[in-house]
Amino acid sequence: MTIADNFMMVRDRIVSAARHAGRNADTIQLIVVTKTVDLNRIREAVAAGAHILGENHVQEAKEKIEQLSAAASWHLIGKLQTNKVKYAVKLFDMIHSVDNIELAKEIDRHALKIGKVQNILIEVSIAGEATKAGVTLEGVSALVSDAATLKNISIKGLMTVPPFLDDPEKVRPYFRTLRELATNLAKKHIANISMQELSMGMSGDFEVAIEEGATLVRIGTAIFGERQ
Repeated sequence: MTIADNFMMVRDRIVSAARHAGRNADTIQLIVVTKTVDLNRIREAVAAGAHILGENHVQEAKEKIEQLSAAASWHLIGKLQTNKVKYAVKLFDMIHSVDNIELAKEIDRHALKIGKVQNILIEVSIAGEATKAGVTLEGVSALVSDAATLKNISIKGLMTVPPFLDDPEKVRPYFRTLRELATNLAKKHIANISMQELSMGMSGDFEVAIEEGATLVRIGTAIFGERQ
């Protein structure tokens, strides 16, 4: 199977999952995760139709974007350190991993310098795992309210990375909780935020995520194979 074959198979599975959930597949965007993937293989994915690429690390992404900048939209899906923010706002169309107000303020500050409004998602740690980033469920509302006052960021929704479990059905409650959280936040009608995007679901569980409302699914392994 080629990368193009895998890409098309994933697209077909997204359409099927959307249909099963009574959703329009056009409301679901595929982020092709290119962490550790070389440029030639990324080009194959782009040629097959990938138009959003996701990276975990700013430095690795910088080298790729310099070569492929116009080929796709770039999303940062991994943890962002404050000392890398000035690069991230220049490189990425969306940052998925904002989980504290200090980071939001730093993004706002650097976005202002380059005259940009940076699209972000708030990362939520639903399971409360100590090894994973994300604001707690209890802290989401306060973080969103505080970050919404910053003029050079635009909150587009929420993101989560659930526990790695062997059965996608075991992950469903985490996706459902994120969707319900977004619905409740939207009801608050906080200025300068939108809860239109839910970034959740990866190669092993994206169909369940779609059934629970995902609008952005982050797929790497199912397209490129297992990482070396």
